Amino acid sequence: MDKKLFEILACPQCKGELKHAKDSAELICRPCGMAFPIRDGIPVMLEGEARTLTSGERLDESKGSSQSVR
Repeated sequence: MDKKLFEILACPQCKGELKHAKDSAELICRPCGMAFPIRDGIPVMLEGEARTLTSGERLDESKGSSQSVR
């Protein structure tokens, strides 16, 4: 994905910071506990398409493959 696109993306629910989970091709919002998919290089920022993070994922702030979008 384009780095400039990362700079302007925010969580559609809380407008918070997103983390890029490259291994799962998702953008993660930890405060909301949501993971938004990236399909064919395009982030799908629809709440209906997002999945809820597991409790383990919510607690694991230090995933090595995640990087801040902002």
